[in-house]
Amino acid sequence: MKIGIDAGGTLIKIVIQHDDYREYQTIPTTEIDKVITWLNNHSCEDISLTGGHAATINQQLNCSSRTFVEFDAAAIGLNILLKEQGHYLDNYIFTNVGTGTSLHFSDGIKQSRVGGIGTGGGMIQGLGYLLSGIENYEELTNMAQHGNRELIDLKVKHIYENTEPPIPGDLTAANFGNVLHNIDSTFTKADKLACVIGLVGEVITTMAITVAREHNTEHVAYIGSSFHNNFLLRKVVEDYTILRGFKPYYVEHGAFSGALGCLNL
Repeated sequence: MKIGIDAGGTLIKIVIQHDDYREYQTIPTTEIDKVITWLNNHSCEDISLTGGHAATINQQLNCSSRTFVEFDAAAIGLNILLKEQGHYLDNYIFTNVGTGTSLHFSDGIKQSRVGGIGTGGGMIQGLGYLLSGIENYEELTNMAQHGNRELIDLKVKHIYENTEPPIPGDLTAANFGNVLHNIDSTFTKADKLACVIGLVGEVITTMAITVAREHNTEHVAYIGSSFHNNFLLRKVVEDYTILRGFKPYYVEHGAFSGALGCLNL
């Protein structure tokens, strides 16, 4: 048995590789001491670490384990998952949506970081809390799935109400830009949260396709813990990527790319 750990800012992602199958687990980073205690019951030779808190874990193990740069680990793990899921890509952008978002170009062998933005799961949780008072991420994302963005977000079709727009009408002209046009309407918590996720998804996608264009690839893979229990975010990035003329790839277990990758470095 081999154990790969990606110790991120919000979640610790764990891959346990058995001879013929894998286990995937997530634990809040606030419970890092429990993870360290559990790891100390295993041989350090069987443990590989990556992520921002990898050094913290390694310092408290009974012996030193292998540690790797998280970007390299994520690229290796993602490439494994893409192939296992039937996607054989020569080059692509991968967009890792965690607390924030990091963007990378991969040629299938090595990666280079090409950008990053503060928009991600941290914004969904933080701004979502400010707008709804909901602190629990799963409760927040569950509610958002039932929201309606039409009253809050200004679409191109709202501006060109009686004429054919020069660009697709479903593109967002201004996030939260339709509020004052509907000031007498009721904006539910679900509506507000759906618009927060829409904002995050569209910003991430816009950045991803911009760097994809710069690197002459049409392929964009999306991974990261922010997609957990968040079908709306997945739908936003997939639909928006297609609308802009690129090919999106949502990768099952993509949030575990770093943990899987450090087992294979």
